[in-house]
Amino acid sequence: MILEICAFNIQSCVVAAKAGAGRIELCVDPLQGGTTPSYGLVRYALDKIAIPIFPMVRPRGGNFVYDADELEIMKKDVISFRELGCPGIATGIQLRDGRIDVELLSRLVEWAHPMNVTCHKVFDTTPNAFEALEDVITAGCSRILTSGLHKTAVEGAGVIADLVAQAGGRITIMAGGGVRSSNITQLVSQTGAAEYHSSGLVARGVNHIADEEEIKLIVKILR
Repeated sequence: MILEICAFNIQSCVVAAKAGAGRIELCVDPLQGGTTPSYGLVRYALDKIAIPIFPMVRPRGGNFVYDADELEIMKKDVISFRELGCPGIATGIQLRDGRIDVELLSRLVEWAHPMNVTCHKVFDTTPNAFEALEDVITAGCSRILTSGLHKTAVEGAGVIADLVAQAGGRITIMAGGGVRSSNITQLVSQTGAAEYHSSGLVARGVNHIADEEEIKLIVKILR
């Protein structure tokens, strides 16, 4: 099983790689839930870190309904990350009614090719998880990050398990949202997911740097 760490800075990337994480979702602006990292940060992380780096492509905080100008910005970011050699990105886009915008998400996947595309937690703002699952599969994403439309993965464990069953191997379901060493055993048992997503943060602080021992413990349990 794979642990992905959501890193908001290069320090957390270094910690995640050292502690044995399998992948990094790289973003900035934690108070907004993550937005697109700079070109320089992504390039430096790729040069310095041995594990896969998936930059987030999200031009601003707030909702995931984007206008034409924002979509062009996202396109340029996707192409930049592809040209840098990133193995994947995390992104998402929705319609005004909350459903996944299949047409525009498909376009993002097309621009990203051959990178893998994770549909980030826009998924958890959709009105129907099981309809959204099929929409994300149709769009061509490789993975869905979800807390089962609940605040935390523990609260949404039952929905995550149902999504894993419905996916049937067509797409990877990655459980995220409050994932910690204290609940990872429960999540593995209740969800059946093969991948998990955590910030590795154990205390509030201005620097948002992941805790190496926390990540090591989660990795040890998953192994």
